[in-house]
Amino acid sequence: MNNDLDVNRIRVFRQLKKEIRGSKDYLIVGIDVAKDKHNAFFGTAQGKTFLRRLIFDNNIEGFEKLRSQVGAFKVQHDLKRVVFGMEPTANYHKPLGEHLIGWGEEVVLVSGVAVKHNRQLMDGRWDKHDTKDSANIADLISQGKCLYYDYPLIALRDLRALLAFKRRRKKEEHSYKVRIRNNLLAKHFPEMDHYYRDTSEGLAIVRWCPDPRKIAGMEYETFCQLVAPGKRTAQKDSRLQAIWTKAHDSIGCEAGETFGFEAELMVSGLKEIRKTIRAVEAKIHEVCSLFSEYEYLLSIPGFGPDVASKVLGAIGNPFRFENGSQVIKLTGYDLCADRTGKRSDSAVPVISKGGKADLRYALYQAAQVATTSNKVFRDYYTNQLQGREREKGIKTKRRVKLAAKMIVIAWTLMKKKEKFNPDYLKKSSNDLKESPANNVGANDLGRDSTGPPQ
Repeated sequence: MNNDLDVNRIRVFRQLKKEIRGSKDYLIVGIDVAKDKHNAFFGTAQGKTFLRRLIFDNNIEGFEKLRSQVGAFKVQHDLKRVVFGMEPTANYHKPLGEHLIGWGEEVVLVSGVAVKHNRQLMDGRWDKHDTKDSANIADLISQGKCLYYDYPLIALRDLRALLAFKRRRKKEEHSYKVRIRNNLLAKHFPEMDHYYRDTSEGLAIVRWCPDPRKIAGMEYETFCQLVAPGKRTAQKDSRLQAIWTKAHDSIGCEAGETFGFEAELMVSGLKEIRKTIRAVEAKIHEVCSLFSEYEYLLSIPGFGPDVASKVLGAIGNPFRFENGSQVIKLTGYDLCADRTGKRSDSAVPVISKGGKADLRYALYQAAQVATTSNKVFRDYYTNQLQGREREKGIKTKRRVKLAAKMIVIAWTLMKKKEKFNPDYLKKSSNDLKESPANNVGANDLGRDSTGPPQ
């Protein structure tokens, strides 16, 4: 995968962060993005304003209008460089950002949190409108308080889009499962909750026999043939027998005519969502196979297709990070503490949880799997616990620490293009870091082109 263009853009961004404050060379264009029309502010890092408001349409004519105005100001005021900045607003900023980057322009993002706080600092008021917002964005850029606009190759953008789509479908799946269990069954057949399993026979009971009175009116074998045809294990047979017995004296509410219709729709919806998720997972695997780094990630114990795809999508180009600290910040596993006044020395650091939540969860699950099923990781984890076994929460803390170490190992393997070696586990985090964190961090890399970090 050719990352030369991406690496060059990062280099230019780091230079921008260092030299823009007080510079005479930059024309700063702050853009307040909307659905149909955008508002642009033109000024310099020294506080000089050229134009407070330029309204342009969200189409190619509008984009050309913006570039024409930029070219005029650049020539008139003898400015060497131009930087465009915008606040991520849903997906509305992406067409404009893609066109500007395609034209070779410098584009940065500003954090929504920074925009909110800086709005009050500009004039002592929280008043908000489009003209002020574009000036606010330009003001933040002039201070160097901006984020890198991550615009990777199309294959990586496809992967991130699929991962986001899968994440939304998983939430829908969970919603269906909760509504079936906590709405339908809890009201009409509460005794089944203890025996309910989210399997084919469990869904079949909800689909065909949601009312316990209907189950009670059947012979046991008829009930079994309806919800679990075919060969049954002793454990499954025992569970079905218990459900059939409990149905005879259930305390559930009486079901109306629409109850069966609702149950049928719930089960059908859940099955359809799961079918979609399986199709998306197959497509994700297909896209991931285009990246040579995917094979190296799968070599890490605990990393299956799901975890590896999330790590690949989050890191993308491994060369955009300078050291392991930046990668750890991407996940939110970096430590933070409220160190102030008398509490400075006694403050207990905790993980920031400021990065991508789904990636952080996936890494913890990978650490849990690796420490239970892989000898190398199990021995390492056991050694870390030695002497601290009675400490409250130590097992979770050490797994979190291991999860942070695993993302740095994954990043290292992606850079070096090699498979996992147990020696990496023996190295300290400092050994895995290549240089001190003295430039742009993961907070600067912040949002990617697929949306805000979780």
